[in-house]
Amino acid sequence: MSKPPTLSFFGATGTVTGSRYLLSHRRARAMIDCGLFQGFKQLRLRNWSPPPIAPAAITSMALTHAHIDHSGYLPIIVRDGYRGRVLCTGGTAELCALLLPDSGRLQELDAEYANRKGFSKHRPALPLYGEADAMEAVARLKEVAFDTPRELDDDMEIRFIRAGHILGASSIHLRYRGGSILFSGDVGRPDDPLMRAPEPRQASDYLVVESTYGDRKHDRTPPEEALADVINRTHERGGSVIIPAFAVGRTQLILLLVDRLKAARKIPDLPVFLDSPMAIAATSTFYRHRDTHRLSEKECERMCNASRYIRDAEDSKALDTGDKPMILISASGMATGGRIVHHLKALAPDPRNTILFTGFQAGGTRGAAMVGGAKQIKIHGQYVAVNAEVAALEMLSAHADADELIAWLRTCDDKPRHTFVTHGEPAASDALRRRIQEELGWAVSVPDYRDEVALL
Repeated sequence: MSKPPTLSFFGATGTVTGSRYLLSHRRARAMIDCGLFQGFKQLRLRNWSPPPIAPAAITSMALTHAHIDHSGYLPIIVRDGYRGRVLCTGGTAELCALLLPDSGRLQELDAEYANRKGFSKHRPALPLYGEADAMEAVARLKEVAFDTPRELDDDMEIRFIRAGHILGASSIHLRYRGGSILFSGDVGRPDDPLMRAPEPRQASDYLVVESTYGDRKHDRTPPEEALADVINRTHERGGSVIIPAFAVGRTQLILLLVDRLKAARKIPDLPVFLDSPMAIAATSTFYRHRDTHRLSEKECERMCNASRYIRDAEDSKALDTGDKPMILISASGMATGGRIVHHLKALAPDPRNTILFTGFQAGGTRGAAMVGGAKQIKIHGQYVAVNAEVAALEMLSAHADADELIAWLRTCDDKPRHTFVTHGEPAASDALRRRIQEELGWAVSVPDYRDEVALL
């Protein structure tokens, strides 16, 4: 009797980062997602450890979407021996071609800055990978259309199903000889102002579902109203709104909402700066992927023209020395790196300002610390006072909340043999597990890091 397929969990267990799953069947070793760990140091150190499986032993790969917690480890896997293709949708391929080189470049710049300033414990500080490694990974990407079955590996067929969330985002339905499994990816919201609703869940023998917001519901305040309130009260005290935003998805939503608020004269006509070269490039991709979002061509144009683009490093530095109120959007969304870190260093001590977070903040990140009430944060080896107001508008999240996840699970009458809850902090994953068990009556569990289960 042949050995049954096995599913290994190499990430996104007990955390919302490091999404990596391996399906082993006969001679095939198919990896779904290849993300970086972020947040707590013990998680980040996993990025530097040898991968749980030799990259050369992986026979195929596929990505649900382009966010770094799902794609950012790919340059290492390719650098260290993976030689196959990486299947993904066109939107994911285009965004990865922006995000991965930018990630490598930022790591090189951060290492160079640490060595120049001497605040790293490492001599010398080294990047996890560089821009050239990322370009090698991008060359491995192969586009596949939505809802088009394709061979992934021996006796395996893959299909990408629209998941909302961001451009190109998908759930992955994988058939193998004797069964099937659905990886939810990051499930979008049914009423997202920017992205189309996720397609219904597909029938499968096994299911891996995310749980980022598995223990909470999003505030139902209209997002434009909530954003206007933050901007107006900050402007009244003469301050600026500094928004750490994910370059893909969240940045574009904020630009859209700010443009609408200005047009309706619900906020002052403040200057808006988009200080993220990668976010600038990502914004233009909305013209080319109209099938996955709700915007017309005219709305895309208005969104793209809603801010002044800051590309040059010197222009970025100048934003920290001005005294006129502004709206400043810069990556990264959890304040873990990029230009936003320099802006926070200069602007967080000013009580007139507001630091506005617009999505989930993973434990161990600067974003999580500030949302949790930290009065100082560590930047470049020094502690910086956080005297600015800190606000969080989770209703701007592109992730389905607990009720929306349950509703998505109900969109198909099929009952999986077993459901695995991943991609969430421990409390969130366990809360969703309980709801699935009690409300749907499904067999369900929360796997641990490096668990391997047989798909019988």
